[in-house]
Amino acid sequence: MRLDLTPYRRSTIGFDRLFDLIETNARNASDNYPPFNLERVADDRYRITLAVAGFSRDEIEITAQQNLLLVSGKKDDKATGPNFLHVGIATRSFERRFELADFVFVEDARLNDGLLVIYLVREVPEAMKPKSIAIKTGQKPTVVEDKSGETAQAA
Repeated sequence: MRLDLTPYRRSTIGFDRLFDLIETNARNASDNYPPFNLERVADDRYRITLAVAGFSRDEIEITAQQNLLLVSGKKDDKATGPNFLHVGIATRSFERRFELADFVFVEDARLNDGLLVIYLVREVPEAMKPKSIAIKTGQKPTVVEDKSGETAQAA
């Protein structure tokens, strides 16, 4: 499926990142390996669970960049195993990308029973959180005359 967002790009300002995300997701929609679940555990906590049966800890790499989480798996081609009559468990190399919102960080990652679980947390810095501003009472500002003869207000 091809999305053409050009008309919207021309008439909007500041939505470039959103349009890039939509176009990237449309391109990658056909790649469903490995399957994953995305859960909201709490208000600011998330969990991604990927089914990576057949991969060991050493064959999986998790890279967190600004606003991007990259999970990749590379199977060792040199490994020799038994002569399979049927291979139904996919162990091909993969790369799965997750776009992260601002201030979302990887807290932990665990591999257990063929499931890779990545815990994410959203930590908004104190400076970015909304603050309540106290309203003060007191005297009105006084008028002060400076030496150049102009009138100025002082708080």
